[in-house]
Amino acid sequence: MKRHIAVILAVITLLCAFPFTAYADDEYFTDEQIAYYKNLGLQGTTVNVYNWGEYISDGSEGSMDVVSEFERLTGAKVNYTNYESNENMYSKLSGGGVSYDVIAPSDYMIERLIDEDMLLELDYENIPNMKYISKDCQNLFFDPEQRYTVCFNVGTTVLIYNKRIVKEEPDSWSVLWDEQYKGKVLMFNNSRDSFAIAQAMLDKDFNSTNEQDWVECAQLLAEQKDKTNPVYVMDEVFNLMESGEYAFATYYAGDYLLMQENNEDLGYCFPKEGVNYFYDAFCVPTCSKNKRGGEAFINFMHEPQVALENCEFIYYRSPNTAVETNEESSLYGSEVVYPDNNIKSQYFKNLPQNIIELQNNLWTQVKSGKLSIENAQQDKEIYTACGIIGAAVVVVIIVKAISNTKKKKEQDLSDLYG
Repeated sequence: MKRHIAVILAVITLLCAFPFTAYADDEYFTDEQIAYYKNLGLQGTTVNVYNWGEYISDGSEGSMDVVSEFERLTGAKVNYTNYESNENMYSKLSGGGVSYDVIAPSDYMIERLIDEDMLLELDYENIPNMKYISKDCQNLFFDPEQRYTVCFNVGTTVLIYNKRIVKEEPDSWSVLWDEQYKGKVLMFNNSRDSFAIAQAMLDKDFNSTNEQDWVECAQLLAEQKDKTNPVYVMDEVFNLMESGEYAFATYYAGDYLLMQENNEDLGYCFPKEGVNYFYDAFCVPTCSKNKRGGEAFINFMHEPQVALENCEFIYYRSPNTAVETNEESSLYGSEVVYPDNNIKSQYFKNLPQNIIELQNNLWTQVKSGKLSIENAQQDKEIYTACGIIGAAVVVVIIVKAISNTKKKKEQDLSDLYG
């Protein structure tokens, strides 16, 4: 209820910035905004949007149905689908046979898509709301010339814990290896975020190109699997942590606030070893068949009213200055969404192909248990037993050969001397 009141107050604040008469006939938008989208000529077209799950205000709990509002203003049809990870999104795009007009990958994946010529340059004249994007969210390391992206959200990873199960407030990722919580740990079901936790634990660069670093991190994750047998999840983390059955979860800071709304026993920390600081941004992939529609959707997502609704719905930092400076926003000043600059963090960057392949291979082995220390010990015992048996067989063969040789010599002497 507090969240909904905050949204209403925040929207009222934004509305007051415009002449009241402009809103007389529309719940959300001014006559100028309505005319702009009507005149784009998108009527009857389809805009294919591929976005993270739980990543847009969808009309539930009294929120704005952003997709429906875009369809209403433009006359276009939106085909909206979800993915769970950057890797899943990349696999779908690189596999071919698809057409998306808007995607929202994270920083390192954007670098990869640019390197592989999988993104189209944006026409920013079709995205006038770029004027609202904070300067510190422009010309970022993955798009330094600001040619391909419009920042959508900013966030960090975080450790979430259940105060009913965890009695001492954690400050380290190391609790995810504590055997007393076996079967009570939820871990990222994507390689990059999971490896980053191990890299933080071992004080390694998240973007290391040293293969041995990745092997050591994989061994640490295999050790975790032996000790706490984590459940690897993505969007399922919401229901599982809200149920109160699990002690820990690794996920993204904004989502912690959503979970806490349904379970007040949940707490969070930014582990002292460090977290991933990330940017998600809108892009238009080369497979797009309606680039103009995609750019219109990106622009719409940064209308002040829409950006506010999205921010209040998904609880991530918005790069939109109209939202960031809105003191009526329920997230204004939030230490989770706007953490202290002193927290230890690293960015993800695109990795060389050999490291990507190694990471994927090691991740598969970790999850399957092939790198399990317990399995390795069992294999060692089997190899040792086989070695002992093999040695015994060799001894028997040698003894038998010596015996046969001795008998042959005795027989030869017997034949010689009659």
